[in-house]
Amino acid sequence: VQLQACGGGLVQPGGSLRLSCTVSGRPLANYVMGWFRQAPGKDRELVGSIIWSGGITYYPDSVKGRFTISRDNAKKTLYLQMNIMKPEDTAVYYCAAKRRAELNYDIWGQGTLVTVSS
Repeated sequence: VQLQACGGGLVQPGGSLRLSCTVSGRPLANYVMGWFRQAPGKDRELVGSIIWSGGITYYPDSVKGRFTISRDNAKKTLYLQMNIMKPEDTAVYYCAAKRRAELNYDIWGQGTLVTVSS
């Protein structure tokens, strides 16, 4: 499995942005997909995950109600819709994947920079 993320950019506070992550390789039925972010000087943070088959999602409190993770099986693409964005959402965002039985994400895409600023 290979991941290719895109869609980052500059957005004003309160604005919206959608990230995409194109997936290539083997079928994803047994995978969990996640979006992470890492701001300068901070630890990497999970901001959303989805079980590819079934669509069960998870969000931490920091983004719940503002971020939505989804996937398009036909396009083999993972999305992260970010609304009501805040300056503290500024970070490099990564998509990642792991088999459902695995504890850690072990497949990573390249990061895409998101900057929230007026």
